[in-house]
Amino acid sequence: MLRRIVPAALAALVLAGCSIGDDESGPGSQQVESRTTKVEVVKGLGENGAFDPQAIYDRLSPGVVTITSIFGSGRGRNPLEEGGEGGQGSGFVLDSQGYVATNAHVVTNGTPRTRKARQVFVGFSDGNRVPARIVGTDLFADVAVLKIDPRGLKLTPLTLGNSHDVKVGEPVAAIGSPFGEEQSLSVGVISAVDRSIESLTQFQIGDAIQTDAAINPGNSGGPLLSEKGRVLGINAQIRSRSGGGEGVGFAIPADAVRRSIRELRARGRVPYGFLGVSAQPLFPQLARFLDVPVNSGAVVAEVEPGSPADKAGLRGGTSERDFQGTPDFPVGGDVIVSVDGQKLSRTQDLADVIAHKSEGDEVELEVIRDGDRRTLKVELTRRPVQAPRRP
Repeated sequence: MLRRIVPAALAALVLAGCSIGDDESGPGSQQVESRTTKVEVVKGLGENGAFDPQAIYDRLSPGVVTITSIFGSGRGRNPLEEGGEGGQGSGFVLDSQGYVATNAHVVTNGTPRTRKARQVFVGFSDGNRVPARIVGTDLFADVAVLKIDPRGLKLTPLTLGNSHDVKVGEPVAAIGSPFGEEQSLSVGVISAVDRSIESLTQFQIGDAIQTDAAINPGNSGGPLLSEKGRVLGINAQIRSRSGGGEGVGFAIPADAVRRSIRELRARGRVPYGFLGVSAQPLFPQLARFLDVPVNSGAVVAEVEPGSPADKAGLRGGTSERDFQGTPDFPVGGDVIVSVDGQKLSRTQDLADVIAHKSEGDEVELEVIRDGDRRTLKVELTRRPVQAPRRP
């Protein structure tokens, strides 16, 4: 989350406690309370119990930056304190040329009518604070790339890892500027993978990483690091009733970040492909209900008129029936089984697969219609920012 300049206090978190006595049967028995902190528990994880957040912090925190975005008319070294409209977030250095990664929502006002910050400043742990240029923003993945002049700066680049091999339970470290408190470290584990979270458009971000490492306003754009110090994702969102970190934070996966960075640096935008359907993931009970001979795939509910799917002849639901408490479940539509030979599954659904395609790509869909298999070829168009949530 982007910090909109609000003060807050952080409290220490105790994971568990227990009580023991010297001699439970003796009259002089004493009870001693033993507390184990979350940091101590997490440090015992990783390969051979060797997760070392202090070493990660010492080595990589100089590469994590604080980003100040100015949208209003504030002037001077601290424009936010002089009437400027803006906020603070985090980011990290990508290379020695001065490229920096962060969240798109740190340097824009979101949508509709996305407006980029008028000024952006990047602050380093050694006290340097320099202006930055916005190279490009990917609203679909909530990623932005900035460029600073590297002359006179000692830069510590961070390395992107591979988010597709991330396992639940792996230890992670998050570094950023929660509530403006620069260079803050929190630790935790991967709580879940394959989450879908909101983007800055009407499309969702798939394959997001969920963590219980403390993520708070101001952490947005900072790195979620593996035990080896690789960037597994960009911290982006929290789910909270109080507005603070409650152990349910989300990061944009590194695989999506890598694509965004590559395309933004090359052309200033990311050319996502668009199919134009709304679909329901298939599961065994639904397959039996629809009487289809597969247990995974995508049941096409609607096809957007004039979309690539419509032009290719994909068919949406033709009627509605009650199913598992849903009174108007669309039936009679095509079931997409695979895309370019890649079988659709619970973790690799239609939206995820199409999200990795680009505009202009021709994809081959294996489809079941009325019990028969057929193949359709579809040329994807450019994904519209404000389209319905269809892959």
